[in-house]
Amino acid sequence: MADGGEEVGPTAAAKRLRRRERQAVPRSRVVKFVLTEQEYADFRQAAERLGLAQGAYAAQATLAAARMANPPMPDPLREALVELMRASGQVRRIGVNLNQAVAGLNATGVDPGNLVPYAAACLRAVQRLDGIAEAVRKAIG
Repeated sequence: MADGGEEVGPTAAAKRLRRRERQAVPRSRVVKFVLTEQEYADFRQAAERLGLAQGAYAAQATLAAARMANPPMPDPLREALVELMRASGQVRRIGVNLNQAVAGLNATGVDPGNLVPYAAACLRAVQRLDGIAEAVRKAIG
């Protein structure tokens, strides 16, 4: 939310968190399947919820079905960590914008017009962080 309303994607740290460990034995077989736009959207969202690359998610879900085992499920603490890192990045960006707006006010004595929107964005980000912290508190017990 660098401009007060725009949602910003995961930080580099959040993206690195999604990278899985390499397999002990490399996978040498390729399976191809075709999805509709809606199926692909559902598939992509499921992989993102788990913090997995699409290929890793497809492999895990397929193997779980073949083995009649539970499919990959989200780890609430991992999801919370990704959200915390995303929110932290947003708060930093909003803080820079808010600081620049305050500097403009101090320099000219006139509200540059973006002070209130940046302050409101900062409040929303802090409330989001509070919500995430509460979810982590509940997950931990």
